[in-house]
Amino acid sequence: MTNQLTNNWAALEQDWVRLESAHLRELFNDNPKRFAQFSASQDDLTIDFSKERIDSKALENLLALAEAAGLESKRDAMFAGERINNTEDRAVLHTALRGERNDGFQVNGEATANIVEPELERFLSFADQVRSGKYTNAQGQAFTDVVNIGIGGSDLGPVMAVRALSEYRDNGPKVHFVSNVDGAHLRDVTKDLDPATTLILVASKTFTTQETMANAQAARIWLATKLSEQDVGANVAALSTNLEATQQFGIANERVFGFWDWVGGRYSLSSAIGLSIALAIGAENFRAFLSGLRDMDQHFKRAPLAQNLPVLLALVGIWRRNIMACSTVALIPYDQRLERFPAYVQQMDMESNGKQVDINGDLVEQATGPIIWGEPGTNAQHSFFQLLHQGTDIVPVDFILSANAGSDLHTQHNILAANCLAQSEALAFGKTADEVRSEMQAQNQAPEKIDKLVPHRTFPGNRPSTSIIHKELSPYSLGRLIALFEHKVFVQGVIWGVNSFDQWGVELGKVLANQIAPLLDKGADLSDLNASTRGLIERINALQK
Repeated sequence: MTNQLTNNWAALEQDWVRLESAHLRELFNDNPKRFAQFSASQDDLTIDFSKERIDSKALENLLALAEAAGLESKRDAMFAGERINNTEDRAVLHTALRGERNDGFQVNGEATANIVEPELERFLSFADQVRSGKYTNAQGQAFTDVVNIGIGGSDLGPVMAVRALSEYRDNGPKVHFVSNVDGAHLRDVTKDLDPATTLILVASKTFTTQETMANAQAARIWLATKLSEQDVGANVAALSTNLEATQQFGIANERVFGFWDWVGGRYSLSSAIGLSIALAIGAENFRAFLSGLRDMDQHFKRAPLAQNLPVLLALVGIWRRNIMACSTVALIPYDQRLERFPAYVQQMDMESNGKQVDINGDLVEQATGPIIWGEPGTNAQHSFFQLLHQGTDIVPVDFILSANAGSDLHTQHNILAANCLAQSEALAFGKTADEVRSEMQAQNQAPEKIDKLVPHRTFPGNRPSTSIIHKELSPYSLGRLIALFEHKVFVQGVIWGVNSFDQWGVELGKVLANQIAPLLDKGADLSDLNASTRGLIERINALQK
């Protein structure tokens, strides 16, 4: 760590010495313009971080930290196609998937538009042919259902987006998802579907992902219960770059849609991995989705740091994680159709920045990636908000809310919005013992009852939250929201000095699973296993029917 960065971190620690004892009530009382000072907007999208426990000096020092970490130059390097994924020697150019030709994206000296645009046209054309019934099964029947088989980045992004944009399906096929290698997942998804009119998408760049290929083989057998062996292939498409493997599986090349090694799995939903999204909402809406992604890309690339939404969101997270020592963040969308958004961001954030060594392989000097989790409001209020309000740990919260209803039930939406605003206010300002006492006295409660209940009905408040508000949930706004969080993760990775684009932490378990799988056969030699694994396998064997 450079001397300048050390000084920046020290300045932030001093800010916390000043602010730790300050309550958000005081900060708002002392500064009536706090919302204007600690919020930022891009068109209809607003981020309000005025309920975070920071002040102007702390924000100034956070921005200085970003500058000292070389954020602007590293951001430019990413957009320029430099190989910033140093452990895999790859460029990081998911932004090129939604770029326009005049954006000038290049990789290895070649304009990415030359390869991105033709592949985009291919899979969007295929999607619309399926949706219109022009592309059919071998018997000429239109597809009523699509099952996307993938895992990780080949599942979480698409399943989140298809659910979020369900209002835009129109007359398209119903799109389903299978990710877990647990056979119950595939069986539960397909039990009410007709194999003849179901299109299977196998999403695996290498076409070797263990869970995905096991499910794909089982799905192929399921198709063959209704289709002849020669007709099965028409009901399968692949999202892969391994043409030899897809051909062996029986998938014609015209139904194989690829992407590139400079597209990470958790950043791939705007590539052919998004075919399931295009099948659900159509090519025109998918292009609007790409437009939203690109607009946030351009904002992140060009806006000054002090007005840059992903940067500000990231710096708030740095303050929470490293200065306030909060290890977890609750992401609460007040939008039922965003119910899978917390899980999507969870992977994006925790797989990217859950690292203990920096880009040089040295142990990091600061805590990195927080634990991201969440559920939609208002459901969340009736499960874990008790801990958020009165628990012993401080859990920062990110709220997401659309100004307009996603249905024609506007009364419900007003209740939803009121709850979102009320929760952020309650977390910030709480309710003092004196306020509880006065309220109970006004209700003519007995003094002994008041004394007994005051501690239980007191809310400490001073619990930080950020509110993200936009006009409505649409393909465009969803794309913009996704890119907001993508770039937030990148900024935090730069400040922590980690490579946000590899994921070696998922590899060891895969290797061991491949070694253990043959040992689950009865009679296998277990003598070389550790006592725990050996004992567990023996117990599984004893319990199996």
